[in-house]
This record gives sequence, structure tokens and C-alpha cells, in this order.
Amino acid sequence: MRIHCKRAYQPADAGDGQRFLVDRLWPRGVSHEQLQAQWLKEVAPSNELRQWFDHRAERWDEFRQRYWQELAAQPQVLAPLRDALDSGTVTLVYGARDTEHNQALALREYLLAHPRRRH
Repeated sequence: MRIHCKRAYQPADAGDGQRFLVDRLWPRGVSHEQLQAQWLKEVAPSNELRQWFDHRAERWDEFRQRYWQELAAQPQVLAPLRDALDSGTVTLVYGARDTEHNQALALREYLLAHPRRRH
């Protein structure tokens, strides 16, 4: 499973595979054409969690736990990502300045830790 994370302000490239914006809000100053990504607003952390986290590094561990709980409570929102991963590489696109503490990284960890269950 190849999952990359990339800021919305970095250009798309061929190695990105399928691109998904995983922010609740559209990144400021970036056009749809520039982003070249499908927007999965429902995958993003809730507004309450996003505002509480406020990209504060000291809240990172608790943010990840709470975000993973939100994802576990609504597994259907992950279907487009899981389908894309079945086909190849996926890039999770985010707007945050912090490249070490953001929802795309937490989502990547979640997807790697919780692969799709095959029946």
C-alpha cells in the first residue's frame, strides 16, 4: 500500500497516483485545476476536533486518538480511499503548514494500521 502525503501548495506529479484533498476547508489560494484532487471533506476531522487541535504539537497524540475514533465510527467515508488503494498509489493532500502534525499523516497511519478487511 503506497500512501503519500503532500501539501496542497506543492505541484501534482505523475508519482502521486490518485490525489485526495482530506481537509474540511478548501486550501486558500489554490484552484481546483491546480490541486488536481478529489475532495473528501467527510474524511477530514470534525470541525470541533479540527478547532480543538489547532495544529498544536502538544495535542498531537490526543488528536490522533480522537480522529481515529471518528474514522472508526464512520468507516463508509473511507471507501473511496480504500478503492483507490486497491488500484495503486494514493496521495493525501492537505493545506496545513505543519508537515509533521496534520490530519493527512494521521489518516495515513490509520489506513496503514487498519487495512480493508477482505471477506
